Amino acid sequence: MSAGNAAASVVICSYSRVRRDLLLAAAASLRRQTVQPREVVVVVDHNPELLESVTKALPDALVVPNRQARGLSGSRNSGTLACRAEVVAFLDDDAVAAPDWLERLLAGYTKPEVAGVGGRVDGVWEAGRPRWFPPEFDWVVGCSYLGLPTTAVSVRNLLGCNMSFRRALLVEAGGFRDGFGRDGSLPLGCEETELCIRLQQRWPGCVVLYQPAAVVRHHVPGQRSRPRYFGHRCFSEGRSKAQVTRAVGSSDGLASERAYVRSTLPRGIGRELAACMTSRSVGGLGQAAAIASGLLLTAAGYGTGLLYQTRRRRGRPVEQPQGAPG
Repeated sequence: MSAGNAAASVVICSYSRVRRDLLLAAAASLRRQTVQPREVVVVVDHNPELLESVTKALPDALVVPNRQARGLSGSRNSGTLACRAEVVAFLDDDAVAAPDWLERLLAGYTKPEVAGVGGRVDGVWEAGRPRWFPPEFDWVVGCSYLGLPTTAVSVRNLLGCNMSFRRALLVEAGGFRDGFGRDGSLPLGCEETELCIRLQQRWPGCVVLYQPAAVVRHHVPGQRSRPRYFGHRCFSEGRSKAQVTRAVGSSDGLASERAYVRSTLPRGIGRELAACMTSRSVGGLGQAAAIASGLLLTAAGYGTGLLYQTRRRRGRPVEQPQGAPG
């Protein structure tokens, strides 16, 4: 299959009226694509008022309710089932696609072993990027982070804000797993990580391709640039990773994370400390501290998630952890 004859449907999932204007901007970016989607499917997550509003505002899109479990996984599955094209691409409701985004994604499907293609996510910081926020942790706000490949290459998993899959494989694999993914404002995730691993485990030899030339710009609201959100999101990511390893095994579930912890994070800390010594300024200490604290909070979340799952399997009562301590 080549970019010349492939067709794609694009799914946008939404849940809150607060993000309605961002959703409309996301849909507008799809009208400017160099390769037009066969259809745009907007899935509204259990919000009848928003469903009615979006249906009126986007007459050229197929607007459908999430008919599965509340949350991002159920919404994406509902959108996939509503699509007709051979490739299903996913764009977040607070992201804007570059004009050649879909063309770049579809160009990755020239080989039959390619099961999915995703691209780069650049942040648009509403309140400006904080000086202390390390680029290695841009995944905290749903963006591509320092340490990802800079050229097209096979990867373990894609970024949820900017990804696509062959629809037939997605449906046959059972779609996104219930119990994973964001539900409203609760910052859980890793549903796309679990899916990508599951695809490659089920069909050994299939490829998930990261194409950084396929770009979307992701809105980062001001509250997500605060230290409290950073800590809460890191802790929640650790919890999510515990879910992933239980579902797919720790070997595949933590393969990328091991390299990230061994190589990417130490380089980041070393870079900032070296900058402090060179410039005789303490400015870089904020990023170094954020890298260290982010790692510790993510590890704490992972351990908490494992403990919760262990006690649950043994039938012991345990309160579901809600977020980072403090």
